[in-house]
Parts: sequence; structure tokens; C-alpha cells
Amino acid sequence: MISKFIYTKILGWKLVGEFPKDLKKYVVIGAPHTSWKDFPIAILGRNTWGVKINFIGKKALFKPPFGFIFRWLGGSPVDRTKSSNKVDAIVDVFNKNEEFRLALSPEGTRQKVDKWKTGFYYIAKGAGVPIIMFTLDFGRKQMAVSEPFYPTDDMEADFKVFHDFYKDVKGAKPELF
Repeated sequence: MISKFIYTKILGWKLVGEFPKDLKKYVVIGAPHTSWKDFPIAILGRNTWGVKINFIGKKALFKPPFGFIFRWLGGSPVDRTKSSNKVDAIVDVFNKNEEFRLALSPEGTRQKVDKWKTGFYYIAKGAGVPIIMFTLDFGRKQMAVSEPFYPTDDMEADFKVFHDFYKDVKGAKPELF
């Protein structure tokens, strides 16, 4: 496969762990998201793993001339200016599909943030699906995947688990994570 060749031989990255192939639905959170480089590295990693994972992105990315590429790669546009309940809309997508895996950045941006967004957490809880964590570790040139994590009723403790998973990970721009 060409993705694996580019990812491992040309770029020198490696994969640690496996996305669960027996689970048909889950939320994937990828961090740190600090650079435009994260997207192509994540897509190459996803293709190397051979698992179908969708993503959402800001609406502007899906306009011509390149919008068709993002759709072809499994993306769907989100209008962030509307006040509609995106969590409920995405939970409906999970409920209507037999197979759906959604990747999100918990930071919600490539800029430095003081705290993560919580939408991914409420999507997973609302859809009754686990959260899979994966790293974009430019320090070790690897993507690592966690075991499925089912959110509990203790959000603070759950977020500690998430933050602990990413504690020694270096983004493309470490100062932003």
C-alpha cells in the first residue's frame, strides 16, 4: 500500500497499537493538533492501519477547488457559525449508521488552549460509544492508539485519563500543546 510506504519508509513514522477492528462505532480523539502537518500524517496513519475513520472540519475547507478532496478522504463540513446543537446532530449520525467512527481534535484548533473542548465526550456518552485516543507524536515520529475507553459519570476523572495518555507527547509545534 502506498500510504504505508510513504508513512514508514519515506517519512520514517511508526504505528503503535491497533484501532479495534471489531468495534464499528467509536469517537477518536487525536492530539496534539498544533500544525497543518497533523492532517496529512493522520490520514497516512489511518490508511496504513486500514480502518475507515471519518472527520469533520470547518465548512471553508469543503469549498472549491479542494473541497472534493476532503469529502473523498472521509470528511464532512460543519458550519461553526450556526448555533445548532452539533453534539445531538452527530449522535444522530452514530444512531443512524451501522458503522461510524469519528475523529476529532479535543483542542478544537491548532492554537494553544487552556482546556479542551468537551463535545467529543458528550458525543461518545450520547451515542453510547467508546473513545479511542491516538497521538500525533512528532518527538518519537509515531502514532500510538489507546484501548477503547468508555466514559463514566465522572467527567473530571475521565479527562485525567485523557490528559495522562498525552502527557509526554510532542506536537509538531510543542509550544502550542
